[in-house]
Amino acid sequence: MNEKFEYTYAAPTKAERKEAEEIRKRYLPTDNAKDKLQRLKELDKKAKQPAIITSLSLGIVGTLIFGLGLALTLEFGKMEWGVLISAIGLIPVGLAYPAYLRLFARGKKKYGKEILKLSEDILKEKEE
Repeated sequence: MNEKFEYTYAAPTKAERKEAEEIRKRYLPTDNAKDKLQRLKELDKKAKQPAIITSLSLGIVGTLIFGLGLALTLEFGKMEWGVLISAIGLIPVGLAYPAYLRLFARGKKKYGKEILKLSEDILKEKEE
């Protein structure tokens, strides 16, 4: 009897390996902690961003108006107009921080419960 065993092996090419890895990734279980953390970051951004943008805008506009008043007073000698415009510029500067607090409180009210729930879930998963 002439029993022969023949075995042929061909290693996959780089392209075949890459394709196989991509297909494999689709079937791996997803990491819920990463999804939850990403969602937590998005909600935090949604809660803070309107407050930050509004307060920065008020502060910048107010500072520019204040600077215009200073320029009128110091460069052009228009004391009355300069003081008046500078005083007007102080109004938005003074409102910037209260606007931030109010808008951030609104964001916390809107997204706070979900943020707290997600953060608790993430922390419990980390402990286990």
